[in-house]
Amino acid sequence: MSEMLEKARKYEDEQGKQIKAEDRPAFHVSPYVGWMNDPNGFSYYRGEYHLFYQYHPYDTYWNSMHWGHVVSKDLLHWEYLPAALAPDEDYDKIGCFSGSAVEEDGKLYLYYTGVNYTVENPEDINLCLDEQFVSAQMMITSEDGMQFDNIKDKKTVIPVIQNSQIGDARHTRDPKVWKEEDGWYMVLGSTIEDRKGRLLFFKSTDKEHWDYVNSVSKGEEFGWMWECPDYFEVNGKQIIIFSPMGILKDGKADENQAICMQVSFDKKNCRMELPDTYQFLDYGLDLYAPQSTVDAQGRRILMAWLRMPQPVDGKWQGMMSIPRVVEVKNGKIYFRVHPNIQNVYTKKIDSPKEASDAGYRLRFSLQDGEEVNVGGYRIFRQGKKICTDRSTLYTAFPQFRTEFATPELADGFDLEVYVDQNLIEVFVNEGEAVISNAVYQLGNEIKVQGNVSVAIETLE
Repeated sequence: MSEMLEKARKYEDEQGKQIKAEDRPAFHVSPYVGWMNDPNGFSYYRGEYHLFYQYHPYDTYWNSMHWGHVVSKDLLHWEYLPAALAPDEDYDKIGCFSGSAVEEDGKLYLYYTGVNYTVENPEDINLCLDEQFVSAQMMITSEDGMQFDNIKDKKTVIPVIQNSQIGDARHTRDPKVWKEEDGWYMVLGSTIEDRKGRLLFFKSTDKEHWDYVNSVSKGEEFGWMWECPDYFEVNGKQIIIFSPMGILKDGKADENQAICMQVSFDKKNCRMELPDTYQFLDYGLDLYAPQSTVDAQGRRILMAWLRMPQPVDGKWQGMMSIPRVVEVKNGKIYFRVHPNIQNVYTKKIDSPKEASDAGYRLRFSLQDGEEVNVGGYRIFRQGKKICTDRSTLYTAFPQFRTEFATPELADGFDLEVYVDQNLIEVFVNEGEAVISNAVYQLGNEIKVQGNVSVAIETLE
């Protein structure tokens, strides 16, 4: 075991024991200690779901990136495992950035971006000076999905890109790998001169040697760098998801957002055509860097990182959404609650005060002008839109958005709302649109305006 990984595991073991189970979300994945961001290596392997994540165990802020690791048999109950990757080689000594996982012949392959600073900041060696860093694409394998040899097994599979007409030596990252009939494919997020985001496509026959094939880009209004790309097919449609940096320009925090769209993708030459319009992955604008896989039943499922402005009890920061099933209906991309989650919230209660530590679910429909206030978090309908407002729960964070709305919906305003102490997820019309928001100091009262009938359910 490398020295850096051993140090991280020892620290998280000592500190993690101080966080009681009841102080963690029950079914939302959070960091074992410290800081969490992007989901990585989300995969179904040997009868278990593996979810790795960007992880800084030593404090509740972004810094030298490790990979944390959790597993689950049902997408409900997650077991924390020791950190899987640590930044301990010259090519990744500043961080093991985001990536994905694939399986072949019983072996798990992890792909990630290794980052190294070319000029360190003399005042803080964990920071670079004037964006002087480079990024390469790495691979590491495991025979059991649990043990990774951080000393001998890390390999550079795509070196730092030197041709600025293809991509950026710094901002090229987040490999998503998948298999087609003719071999293995990889898509990377990149940029051209920090001005316009683009995706880079590579092919391989052996998962180790990769050839650049093509790229796709769009106008500058789509952001300057495209992070965490994810390509897949569902319901006979080709889908791309990515997270453009700088796509929102309203002066608020989190101008980087996750979007999705249906595309045309010619796999032979990796030629992708992007439409002029897109959907937000989530209209709460707090979720970022989503990643998908296929579940045990063959459904395309997805999880994403919830950005949080401050740590919970000073101990951990960042959460994952509940798993969502991706579907295409009526020309729209839907994200509905995974049945494994839906099927366990069945115990009817009269008040949130009776809920289990897994929180509770609300189900109701809204007519125009009606509202349900969930402990200070307002959910209401304006015309053909569902809106939310967390203003009273976010007074400490004036730089963040507090009001949200879905696009106009054609018909039906049935809501399924999952409530955690620090995360509320509002699913409209079985995933036609979703609003997910971080919250703080959530109350225990539910108030209704209008003739709204609210069902409250928790775990049996």
